[in-house]
Amino acid sequence: MLPRLDYYAAAPEALKPMLALSRAVNGFGLDHALLELVKLRASQINGCAFCIDMHARDAMQAGETSARLFLLDAWREAPCYTDRERAALAWTEALTLVADTHAPDAEYEALRAHFTDAEIVQLSLAIVTINGWNRMAIAFRARPGSAVPAPS
Repeated sequence: MLPRLDYYAAAPEALKPMLALSRAVNGFGLDHALLELVKLRASQINGCAFCIDMHARDAMQAGETSARLFLLDAWREAPCYTDRERAALAWTEALTLVADTHAPDAEYEALRAHFTDAEIVQLSLAIVTINGWNRMAIAFRARPGSAVPAPS
């Protein structure tokens, strides 16, 4: 697929709040490796090749193993994820597919067992943010491998 347009170049002022939100999410203090798993899982669900490529690379640079990345799509069956990661991944799926799931109580209760109230809000905002980026990248056909470094 050919890119439709460079949305960064077309409307840089419009993207400033989104970039600021990404920096805020990355600065909340949630484990970086966990955030990359969440970003990658949401991107897999949404079919965003650009974000899958970027967040798989970011995760590997942060020390994530290729085995865990390869198994992410089947995290429920794979024994290599912690209970905290499983709760975050279930919440990621619930919010990414919210029109179908309506954020079930079971996933929320599992989340509460491993995260503080503040962390639940932070994690939820991280999921909202990556879903927004997925939609931008998919809408404008962002090309995998063309990502600029993530905001710090």
